[in-house]
Amino acid sequence: MDPTPQYTRPDYKPANKLQGLVTVVTGGDSGIGRAVCFCFALEGATVAFTYVKDHEDKDAQDTLQMIRKAKTHDAKGPIAIPADLGFDENCKRVVDEVVNAFGRIDILVNNAAEQYEAKSIEEIDPERLERVYRTNIFSHFYMTRHSLKHMRPGSSIINTTSINAYRGHPTLLDYTSTKGAIVAFTRALSLQLAEKGIRVNGVAPGPIWTPLIPASFPEEKVKKFGSEVPMKRAGQPIEVATCYVFLASNADSSYISGQVLHPNGKSLLL
Repeated sequence: MDPTPQYTRPDYKPANKLQGLVTVVTGGDSGIGRAVCFCFALEGATVAFTYVKDHEDKDAQDTLQMIRKAKTHDAKGPIAIPADLGFDENCKRVVDEVVNAFGRIDILVNNAAEQYEAKSIEEIDPERLERVYRTNIFSHFYMTRHSLKHMRPGSSIINTTSINAYRGHPTLLDYTSTKGAIVAFTRALSLQLAEKGIRVNGVAPGPIWTPLIPASFPEEKVKKFGSEVPMKRAGQPIEVATCYVFLASNADSSYISGQVLHPNGKSLLL
């Protein structure tokens, strides 16, 4: 990508907010997920993330290198797990691998997603609809269901939704509807898990410069991406990742659950 997305920033000052915690980030190989993995490692967490085999092998290796350089001395080495998260058995395998390696899960970030443009609902066939729903919302159910067995009071679940869940998007109809489902999932799950002492929150990014953008849109849209917001630019992954650090840290957000943060450049439609 040109320019390269920003996954780090020189003025970020880690404070051991996640020291000793085990974190799992789905779709952590690039984009927002990579920046989250990096920040979590800086804050002392042990990091595991998932990626799509073959398509994202190089991205996964690059992210592993970043995490190894960033991690604190007392954190364990990161692991990258290839998986199609749209299926329950694959999510169980991911959770089992993390628990076998690290013993438990303290923070789950449900972040993996895919999107495709369509000018009309008539273009979205059943196979595509099922695929998008499997990746974008079924995976949240599956990963959460299996992770909860290994989470304790004080743990945190953070779900990635989107500004499109609130303002809509005419050519990302299936993607947008899954993101709306994630908002509802987050609110309901937070109520269900409150008595267990597990917080559930979400992050709804606005236009963020990630590899998903040139992969999803034609060149003319990519050139203008982010120009519609008052800040007149797309955000960078590192500008979103700090929301996840805040929500994962009990020192910062122990009384926050069922909420969604909105890093979106002050978008006018929200």
